[in-house]
Amino acid sequence: MRILGIESSCDETAAAIVTSDGELTASVVASQIDVHGKYGGVVPELASREHLRAIGPVVRGALEQARLGWPDIDAVAVTAGPGLVGSLLVGLTYAKAVCLVRGLPLIGVNHIEGHIHAVLLEARQSGAEVELPALALVASGGHTHLFEVSERMTYRLLGKTRDDAAGEAYDKVAKLLGFGYPGGPVLDKLAPYGDPDGLALPISKMKGNSLDFSFSGLKTAMLRWVQSQDLEGEIVTRRALMKLHHRPSLEQWLAVTPQTTLDAVAAFQRVVIEELLRRVGRAVEETAARAVIISGGVACNAGLRASAQSGRLLCPVYFPAVSLSTDNAAMIAAAAVPRFLRGEFDDLTLKAQANLALA
Repeated sequence: MRILGIESSCDETAAAIVTSDGELTASVVASQIDVHGKYGGVVPELASREHLRAIGPVVRGALEQARLGWPDIDAVAVTAGPGLVGSLLVGLTYAKAVCLVRGLPLIGVNHIEGHIHAVLLEARQSGAEVELPALALVASGGHTHLFEVSERMTYRLLGKTRDDAAGEAYDKVAKLLGFGYPGGPVLDKLAPYGDPDGLALPISKMKGNSLDFSFSGLKTAMLRWVQSQDLEGEIVTRRALMKLHHRPSLEQWLAVTPQTTLDAVAAFQRVVIEELLRRVGRAVEETAARAVIISGGVACNAGLRASAQSGRLLCPVYFPAVSLSTDNAAMIAAAAVPRFLRGEFDDLTLKAQANLALA
């Protein structure tokens, strides 16, 4: 059985095909980074418009990549939330139309659950199994959630961000320093060239749930540091570099970034990683977790991967491939497989929900 997955929760339009045996046969993603980069972040209206342009070609591309036709598809899975409502509606409306015309079952998927299943999908493809119960950290530009995943694939929310998501903090600090959008990958590449102890930055102390996250204090500390330094000249230089080069190389970024700023970047990355893994480590001690799953766009971060897999978490740690860390439709189709096998389908009244919770 083959499931077509559709993802359009933010600024990537994606389609993929996954079999009920967990085989990924096609995955196509159309990114909008170039559209939103000039604005320093995702513009919801533009995102919806770009999804409308891309959804048809992306789905056709997935079918062509898998060398399949519509008669070969047995169900359609689509992201129902959380995300930008306008973006979600494009994918959801397309999926409903296909199901209505083709007589296919519809499966609405939680975007956050999809990120967890991206790891499980790759583990199955490699012949491995992630031991359950497990902890799942989903960290991206829009989410920072920590879940306990039971043997029955049910989820218990242990902690979440009270303000900025981890990826959002990266992008805001990068924009502040003149590195443009998306800035997380740039800061990750520059961090190894700085001294992570070269700038004292605060670690958040949470009242109430100690497994909740907060990045607003760290972001404010970086703002105060920038304001205390004479950085206007180098920031202008970096912005000029981006006008000359669409995506500057690491060498070009290093040439316009003094050591003091590299130290600040390294210190910022050190604290973000510590904030994330300190809570994961505490949750490992407090639960019966046999494994840790880390997914979402921030899972692309090389510093986070190295630190998480250094042995500090006392159990196996699983990351998805970089291509399945950012938003994609393979994870949506994979998350739909268990429901497909149980015959649990949605009707055409399924709604897009900006703040859909994972139960």
